[in-house]
Amino acid sequence: MNTAEIRTQTPLWTRRQLLQTAVGGSVAVATLYPVLASTQESPKYGGILNATHRGDPPSLSIHEEATISTVWPAMPCYNNLVLFDPLKPQESADTIIGELAESWEWQDEGRSLVFHLRRGVKWHDGKPFTSRDVQYTFDLVREAPGMTARLRVNPRKLWYENVERIDTPDAWTAIFRLQRPQPSLLVLLASGYSPIYPAHVPPSVLRTRCVGTGPFRFKEYRRGEVLELERNPDYFIEGRPYLDGIRYLMIKDRATRTAALQARQVDIAFPGETTKTIAETLRRSNPELVIIETSQNVNDNILINFTRSPFDNPELRLAINLAIDRKAYVQAVHQGGALPGAAMLPRPYGVWGLPEEEVAKLPGYGDPRAQKEEARQILGKLGYGPRNPLRVTMSTRAIAIYVDFASFVIDQLKQVGIEATLEQVETGVWHPKVTRKEYELAANLTGIGPDDPDANFFENYKCGSPRNYPGYCNPEVDAFILEQSQLSDVSKRRQLVHAIDKRLQEESARPIMGWRIDYFTMWPQVKNLVPHQSIYNYGRMQEVWLAT
Repeated sequence: MNTAEIRTQTPLWTRRQLLQTAVGGSVAVATLYPVLASTQESPKYGGILNATHRGDPPSLSIHEEATISTVWPAMPCYNNLVLFDPLKPQESADTIIGELAESWEWQDEGRSLVFHLRRGVKWHDGKPFTSRDVQYTFDLVREAPGMTARLRVNPRKLWYENVERIDTPDAWTAIFRLQRPQPSLLVLLASGYSPIYPAHVPPSVLRTRCVGTGPFRFKEYRRGEVLELERNPDYFIEGRPYLDGIRYLMIKDRATRTAALQARQVDIAFPGETTKTIAETLRRSNPELVIIETSQNVNDNILINFTRSPFDNPELRLAINLAIDRKAYVQAVHQGGALPGAAMLPRPYGVWGLPEEEVAKLPGYGDPRAQKEEARQILGKLGYGPRNPLRVTMSTRAIAIYVDFASFVIDQLKQVGIEATLEQVETGVWHPKVTRKEYELAANLTGIGPDDPDANFFENYKCGSPRNYPGYCNPEVDAFILEQSQLSDVSKRRQLVHAIDKRLQEESARPIMGWRIDYFTMWPQVKNLVPHQSIYNYGRMQEVWLAT
């Protein structure tokens, strides 16, 4: 099946843009509201959207998790201050719309971001939403001094390390005071990873039920079976949502999930789970299915534990990096359904990724025979060979797409004399395990919320980040990460981002294999569900409706 054979769904909406001049500032900001365009079909109310889920999420607390398994089913419960327009497939700063914020502006030469909040918004339990909830949420995430509440795991703490404090001069204003300018802060806040939490509900409660302001509210969760959400009748956007509810069916086995979709037991697939091969099979057997080819903003990568011997040796890490043929990976693991790249999402879906000619110069992208021979020579120099192979444990999540990838890597390592044994880890245990660095090597998938260097570098590569699973730490690279974050000139920032990216690959900080393509699949009665180039940012579902 070629790209032309995969049908796309045209969004049925346009946007009305209301421009407001910043009060006391020099930047104009946009508050955006979707409005119905002239189309042949008008949205209909009612119906339950049935969706597959790849198994029980580790929890329902978005701020405590680093997986689409949580973001996808929990995102309809919540709102952000701002969000990427759900009806615009390509995300950027220009597609950000207001949610709990009606408007916003930069002040103090980019060191203050002021949000003017909606009035009359209620939490699902009837309590009023105020600026206190905004302050609480991000003080919780950044672990501000004096906070007694704590997140169990805090993967994105460093997204907000530049926030000095959050002022709330009244109930409808929240001001982020920054230590230095950070133009991309608004992009981070627009990610599905950045919901506002209720200040009156302990974080422990949100692990098992969601209490938000969003278009859908928690109804029931039966582990191993189904998570059900129902329409929020008090939602602050008039006329939304259209659906009566959403049912996420917990189906761990990939073949069973696909069969449920084919049998019309569900309306949509789980994002990131439909491979190119599965899409081709579905297209042949069910030509009426809508299959949308897009990126996931998820890369396959190898975690090498910098804190454990012998992996603390940079030469050994280089040998592992050289051993894995990226071109073979794209074909063997994804049958062509992936893009080669480094730390940032490559074009055409990303705007910060290294150009192809630069990627081709990185370890693992050259001549596979020559690079494998170089890996063997390095291993021999370190005392490993046919009579004394390096024996390691390769850990990964017990999910088919992870195991597929891990099995390929194990085979590649075997060709240079590294004998790896596969260890499958349940989803609920996986992120705590790698956060504690209780592994040797790991086959990992890393999703980047928004396509922005700050989201990626601070979370995955900066010294001390909870999600810097390998323990890579280079103070010089950290300084460059801080420098690029402050640049408003996109061209200069991109140049520095490329330099950082190449440095990360050369130092085997987290060897990138490539970037996954998604073939998001749904039946044609599902309307206004528009996949983005990042699977983490389009799960709100307030615009989705079902045709009968």
